[in-house]
Amino acid sequence: MRVVLLTHNFPRNSGDLSGAFLATLAQALIRRGHQVRVLAPSDLGDVGAAEFEGIPVTRVRYAPPNRETLAYRGNMHEAIRNPAGWRGLVGLWRSLRRAAGSEMERGADLIHAHWWVPAGLASPPDYPLVLTVHGTDGALLRRSALARWIAAPVFRRARVVSAVSRSLAAEVEAALARHIPDSCIHPMPAQVDGFTRWSAGGGGVVVIARLTPQKRVSLALHAVHHLARQGTLLRLRIVGDGQERVALERLCDQLNLGAQVTFAGAVPPKKIPELLDDADVMLFPAVGEGFGLGAAESFMAGVPVVACRDGGGVLSIVPERGAGRLADPTAESLAAAVKSLLDDPDARPQAQKLGQEWRDRLSPDRVAAVCESWYDAALRG
Repeated sequence: MRVVLLTHNFPRNSGDLSGAFLATLAQALIRRGHQVRVLAPSDLGDVGAAEFEGIPVTRVRYAPPNRETLAYRGNMHEAIRNPAGWRGLVGLWRSLRRAAGSEMERGADLIHAHWWVPAGLASPPDYPLVLTVHGTDGALLRRSALARWIAAPVFRRARVVSAVSRSLAAEVEAALARHIPDSCIHPMPAQVDGFTRWSAGGGGVVVIARLTPQKRVSLALHAVHHLARQGTLLRLRIVGDGQERVALERLCDQLNLGAQVTFAGAVPPKKIPELLDDADVMLFPAVGEGFGLGAAESFMAGVPVVACRDGGGVLSIVPERGAGRLADPTAESLAAAVKSLLDDPDARPQAQKLGQEWRDRLSPDRVAAVCESWYDAALRG
């Protein structure tokens, strides 16, 4: 089968986190005998190499170099909020559509678009389309009537619509009345081969997240501060980078956390198991997640997880008891949940049991097989 993966996010170089799971998926599909080509935007005029780790890639030019800033930076939702941003998106959409149309004319069988905006919008209308909703694009449907109006034709013509979590599928169903069956709800793959042992603990609390407002990493800082005031001194390692890093570092100073907190910055996916190797608990304070890969990775390392009750898709990963705890989005509630896990002797064995399930479920070959079933359904019409 010849598959076109259409996206605005795909790694530009080794270690790049942008859409890294799509590279993992593409490699798994290629191992299973399929021909795959990735179509993604260029970045500041850079079209990159024609191949990324064995995957053919076409980077599409869509604007003058200094204006090619809509992809790879996590700012797509900001562009959608203003007319100038929409003008840029239209240019991106048209360029991706031309490239996708050319691939289909050369004999590709179908398009698998990731995120309905811009990839779904960019998909040529006359070819089989599989559309996967990942999170931010689902939240946009919930918030914006204009987005729902623009998205409706895309979801109608997609032969298969999939989502990475049940809560995200529910958002699509509520916004557009497009039912997503259980067979089309599945997370994207992770690099599970790095998770070969269980965490020994002793290293304190870890947060793995892009440092943006949605991830609410400040709640983790306040929770650790609250625990310290109660006599439980824990180290906190924050893995990730983003626009809020300076503000979070300033908050550390205000709370007098000092050397208690370490900012590890962004790391490639293959480094995550190493960073979880001594973690006692993961804090996952984000709101409205599409899936919550960091929580699944934590379990794959045998580390218990605390998430918030308004966390969205992560609630399909983190249980309320046993290997996890669900908390209100307050420092006091998060701190109490962390303490509860630390005091529970069954938490880590339960995390390991759950982790083995996630290692199996997120295996690239397994996810590729799930995608194959979507492709077969799309080609059957």
